[in-house]
Amino acid sequence: MTAVRRATAAATAVTAAACAAVLATAIPSAAINSYNATPAPERTEVGALVATWDNDDDPATPDRVDWVCSGTMIDADTFLTAAHCTTDWPANVKFYVSLDQDVQAGLDRAAVEHPGDPAAQARAVAVEGTAHSHPAYPGPASDTHDISVVQLPAAQVKARWSFTPATLPKAGALGALGPQGLNDTAFVVAGYGTQEARRGPGGHTHPGGGVRMKAPVGFDALNDAWVRLAMTAPQGNGGACYGDSGGPNFATLNGRLTLVATTITGDTPCYATNVTYRLDTPGARDFLKPFVRLP
Repeated sequence: MTAVRRATAAATAVTAAACAAVLATAIPSAAINSYNATPAPERTEVGALVATWDNDDDPATPDRVDWVCSGTMIDADTFLTAAHCTTDWPANVKFYVSLDQDVQAGLDRAAVEHPGDPAAQARAVAVEGTAHSHPAYPGPASDTHDISVVQLPAAQVKARWSFTPATLPKAGALGALGPQGLNDTAFVVAGYGTQEARRGPGGHTHPGGGVRMKAPVGFDALNDAWVRLAMTAPQGNGGACYGDSGGPNFATLNGRLTLVATTITGDTPCYATNVTYRLDTPGARDFLKPFVRLP
């Protein structure tokens, strides 16, 4: 499995600062790949993970804020995302969740309204929560346990946004489809991430990001913990890129849109494959059981 994670600023403090600088100059016009993708204002359960953290010698107050990953509300107060989005941060990191359609534009406005106050900027677009990463993350490549939730104050979330939580799959739902059933299943990826690589004077860049988008993806392969989804444009697919980590991959099962996996990794330029973490496995279900009612 390739080691390229679909996060923007979640690996280390150094990575967070570098990626946030890139995002600060990105064009907030699109997310997911640019090809075969469309805005997703109707996917109100899909949100962005926002973080504040310290990047100077005064850890008492945060001095950085940015959206860093994607995710999904799976009940009234539980936001599902990836563990690599919520680990390896400075000790004073705080996590927030926003269900706004255009998080980047909201942060841009908040930066003008609350200059020098990252916490106020985060609160302007998002609700603060508490992250719970899988205790076994990072595990082996066969199952990295790359799954996390952010618990939120339900009343505050309800006061700001209306949404229907995503439907989780039954145990073994993907495996039960069999090879032909998986090939015939319609998959959709959603998130706030950047676009595929573009060549420029400075090399490859990944423009866009911060806006909720969706795109069709096709089935490629199923493993014990992973489902690989094809993002190739000639087949009419789009796909995930940086910032889509933790975001949903839906499949239509028995006529119902079901959250079957979360985006984790893929190829570096974001052209070919989205490697996603299955939610119908015993390991994923055991982790989720304390936080949400499972089907």
